[in-house]
Amino acid sequence: MRVLTAYSEREASAPCFPAHPIAGLAGTSFKPQHLQAILAGPKPRGFFEIHAENYMGAGGPPHRALEAIRSDHAVSLHGVCMSIGAPQPLDKAHLARFRALVQRYEPALVSEHLAWSTHETVHFNDLLPLPYTEATLATVCDHIDEVQEAIGKRLLLENPSTYVLFHESTVSETDFIRAVARRTGCGLLLDVNNVFVSAANHGFSPLDYLSDYPLAPVCEIHLSGHTQQSDDECAPLLIDSHDRPVADAVWRLFESVVEQAGPIPTLIEWDSEIPEWPRLEAEAAAAQAILDHAAAIARQSHAA
Repeated sequence: MRVLTAYSEREASAPCFPAHPIAGLAGTSFKPQHLQAILAGPKPRGFFEIHAENYMGAGGPPHRALEAIRSDHAVSLHGVCMSIGAPQPLDKAHLARFRALVQRYEPALVSEHLAWSTHETVHFNDLLPLPYTEATLATVCDHIDEVQEAIGKRLLLENPSTYVLFHESTVSETDFIRAVARRTGCGLLLDVNNVFVSAANHGFSPLDYLSDYPLAPVCEIHLSGHTQQSDDECAPLLIDSHDRPVADAVWRLFESVVEQAGPIPTLIEWDSEIPEWPRLEAEAAAAQAILDHAAAIARQSHAA
């Protein structure tokens, strides 16, 4: 396991933004169209997540909006294009822009996906699955080490939603993720909707998956909506679409995770067919109620 080292220039600079709590809180994706409603209403209790690639320009309206949010809230920086699982080296220019965002906005949490999306000079608009083999494990760990060394922070790795499996895989997804966390010291981002989607698509139990998932390194949870389609054989196929409320079955899985792991910071993702701010705020409030209940039980147990 590598020891993370921050850059000297980062250590020499004073924080640009105040620190805000994130422990035990629920948050939402930040969408610029919600900015005025957020600023005009009561201050939301939780945090906001931003997609790193939306803020890799030098300035302009996106950064002015993000600065307004970051002044009053913690943020979670979520990357979607690092291509952690690709066999070729990481894009150094992309990593440098990612690092600059970490330094500029001082996010409470930083995350990326267990997936790949690039091949040589081709960029795919998707997060593609990986075969779980020793070769893939070595590549993923090397890339996570490189990212953590660059940003001077612990990276959280998100479990994927998958639609195909590989005959080449030699270990389960949970064992693969456990090995990555052990070798690199990275944290984990548990996407509960991804678990539900993959379980439905491949015919396994999401509860069995979660019972084998390494919860100790989990520092953030994602919840989102999904849609049902049909594959080429007319069988049901779930898509991690982020375009609707969290499904009841996913809420129940989330409750079971929180019962075991406690009130981990939880994010509601909603990235298309985006509703008005009160609808998204209500989803976060539902998650917060579950987190608060778990925190109350933990306090009672500690008092006893």
